[in-house]
Amino acid sequence: MILPAVAVVAGLVLLVWSAERFVGGAAATSARFGISPLLIGMLVIGFGTSAPELVVSALAAGQGNPGLALGNAYGSNIANIGLILGLVALISPLAVNSAVVRRELPLLGGATLLSALLMWGGVVGRPEGTLLLVLLAAFIGSSIFRARRDGADPLATDTAESLAEHPMSMSAGLAWTGIGLVLLVISSRILVWGAVAIAQGFGVSDLIIGLTVVAVGTSLPELASSVSALRRGEHDLVLGNVVGSNLFNTLGVVGLAAVIQPIQVGTEVLLRDWSLMAAMTLLLAVFALGWRGREGRINRLEGAVLLIMYLTYTAWLVRLVLSGGGS
Repeated sequence: MILPAVAVVAGLVLLVWSAERFVGGAAATSARFGISPLLIGMLVIGFGTSAPELVVSALAAGQGNPGLALGNAYGSNIANIGLILGLVALISPLAVNSAVVRRELPLLGGATLLSALLMWGGVVGRPEGTLLLVLLAAFIGSSIFRARRDGADPLATDTAESLAEHPMSMSAGLAWTGIGLVLLVISSRILVWGAVAIAQGFGVSDLIIGLTVVAVGTSLPELASSVSALRRGEHDLVLGNVVGSNLFNTLGVVGLAAVIQPIQVGTEVLLRDWSLMAAMTLLLAVFALGWRGREGRINRLEGAVLLIMYLTYTAWLVRLVLSGGGS
């Protein structure tokens, strides 16, 4: 077990480092090509931080471990809302000004509900995976169209400030994008091998490993970028990063994994994991969109609620593993 454990730790460290370089290089390169800051914030940064989930899940599915792929995607969504947004809101309440973020939250809710319908039959097959990818492509297309029209959104301002703080030449941007992508694949292979070996050694399902260790590890780029944006007071970039990442995980990561290898879904996924993910997504929408005349913001109390939900869920999974029911 020592070598697989070392592989998981080393894979996670390299994964986080390469993901940060990949996103930074891709964002800088996009800016050099004249892509609007709003589109970079919506797609390049929001989706780019999900590159670890995409690569890890694709490799896991290709190697015959689709449960790890599904656990990674949904576990990352839970960690993004509960751990990252909960922790960030505890540090500093988040104001929500971006119309883009407000528009994406209902879409995330719809994608979450759709995922339950697709899992209802006990398997997410290639047709369902293709549907998810088509929906992702439609969302990207509509985002490009809207970005041309909504260039003055606060998310665009936050993204422009972030890019200005880390200037990068075209050649450097292209180099870091390529290097980051190659290292993402290498680190993901190391991580998947170690995670599967540990799961097999302890008799724990790859779903549980994906929901816990791998999910938290692949969510670290979102945490790093969110804390960095928070220090600069870019609240809309923090929330836009998480919402965009969760949309990409729900549609793109699960969709690609299912196209590569159909995913068998046990009832515990719907009753335990999806239900919590849906509840946290609903709470996030209520907090961020505002209600009864209350302006949209996530205060410290609401952040604490999200964080406690995440910690309780993780403790429950750990207890299942320790009791021998790690499925």
